[in-house]
Amino acid sequence: MELSCSTLILDLDGTISDPSLGICRSFNHALQTFGFATHADSVIANEIGPPLDVSFKKLVPGLDEQLIPALVAAYRQRYADVGYAENTLYPQIPLALEKLSAGGIQLAVCTSKRVDFAIKILSMFELLDYFVFIDGGDIGISKGQQLASLLAQQQIDSQAIMVGDRDVDILAAQQNALRSIGVLWGFGGYQELAEAKADYILASVCELSDCLA
Repeated sequence: MELSCSTLILDLDGTISDPSLGICRSFNHALQTFGFATHADSVIANEIGPPLDVSFKKLVPGLDEQLIPALVAAYRQRYADVGYAENTLYPQIPLALEKLSAGGIQLAVCTSKRVDFAIKILSMFELLDYFVFIDGGDIGISKGQQLASLLAQQQIDSQAIMVGDRDVDILAAQQNALRSIGVLWGFGGYQELAEAKADYILASVCELSDCLA
């Protein structure tokens, strides 16, 4: 498989790095702060990817939406202090980015994470210089809206490809008539990505660099 694209847009969590430890601890910190039951890491890991407000609603059925901003603030307070650093870079990602960049592929990041957190994480891993832009989200903003805004601002065009590990990444690309690549080293499995109708599904990081560079 050999693809061409104008910009390769990568998700962050579950695509570039594994943030599960910091995210799980920060979710449970927020839940505990407001008297809600905490969850096993395996339960919270299923909610990594979508915006925080969506994840909190799934973790607390019947949640009063007026509490969401406070829960998000408690989550972010811990995440900003220590959670962002409880993050592991997927092996071979630096090599793949180097190969893609050397092959003339323009790289970018589109994440549901707030942009300051995304920049902090990428800087920690010394990856920031590979990307022409970092687009971050916030509560109430879908990834589909993020991509639509990037298209409207002409930061990307119709030949861009979205890469991510969850169905939200694939569906966001579809909503904007973009191609998508689902990856299996993150938090979404093959069935989730296939049901979302990812254009391509890759099992390893080296496949990503090989199919484009």
